[in-house]
Amino acid sequence: MANAEQLVSLVRSGVTGDKEALQKIVESIVADANSKSHHILADRLKRALAAPPQPSLTTSRIMGNDQAGRQLIHEIEPRRQLSDLLLPEAAQEEARNLIEEQQRADVLRAHGIEPRHRILLSGPPGNGKTSFAEAIAESLAIPFYVVRYDALIGSYLGETNARLRKLFDYIKTIRCVLFFDEFDAVGKERGDDHETGEIKRVVSFLLMQIDHLPSYVVIMAATNHAELLDRAVWRRFQQRILFPAPTEAQIAVYLDRVFSNWEEAKGANPKDIAHRLQARSYAEALDFCQTVKRRHILSFSQITFKDIVKNELYLSQQSVKPEVDSIIIRNY
Repeated sequence: MANAEQLVSLVRSGVTGDKEALQKIVESIVADANSKSHHILADRLKRALAAPPQPSLTTSRIMGNDQAGRQLIHEIEPRRQLSDLLLPEAAQEEARNLIEEQQRADVLRAHGIEPRHRILLSGPPGNGKTSFAEAIAESLAIPFYVVRYDALIGSYLGETNARLRKLFDYIKTIRCVLFFDEFDAVGKERGDDHETGEIKRVVSFLLMQIDHLPSYVVIMAATNHAELLDRAVWRRFQQRILFPAPTEAQIAVYLDRVFSNWEEAKGANPKDIAHRLQARSYAEALDFCQTVKRRHILSFSQITFKDIVKNELYLSQQSVKPEVDSIIIRNY
């Protein structure tokens, strides 16, 4: 699939000799994929063809001469779709706006304005920030890259900035979604007296690099601790989306969605389970469902789904949970 999508990218960028002939080849790949029931591949290729062309790049850059930054990111095949996620209404609207602006960037540029491409996601952990970023990449049919902090953060003076430069030099050659998880690790408040001068220099350099990113690179940063971010970081991002902890009713909807795919879960009462589970995030609810599924599989159906749920609810109530109060984030 990667080779086919690279072909689409070359067709759309106009760097190939016979653009029309290559487009027909890609269309034939789509038809062949559909005939073999590879509908996800066919759908992504069709959307890639329909997407607006990215700003022209030299052939040498598209082919990847700036490879030094490649080892600083981890590529994930985007599979999650926005329809798979339970998102706050505001997040759904922001997602629609972002996708439309990116897909119709040529219309905006004709009026002298660039599409938004810098998005900050904040809220308590386990409520869909990473999945949201992946779904945006899937919707735009572009690569999804996650920054590797283990490779990025250096122990010597100036090392992290040098690696950041390599990272952004590489990313500028590709239309993609670049995702910084736990962004507070590199975007901390520079006024904090406990932070070193090196950290402050990293934040300043990072902000400068973000400012100079082209709009065909969608940069998304997620944080569980918005209060730790430097104030200048907030100003760099054009969209700021909050992912609050779900209510009990929302957890019940999520459980119902998961249980609907399980034959053995017929007759389960998601509202009652949500009330007793008292999950603080969708991730906790998913962990509970997967644990129930494992126990049912390993019992060879000798233990009923209802009994397993009852036992796991009891265990979840006995487990130690961190006392996390509702996180209040200022409306910047």
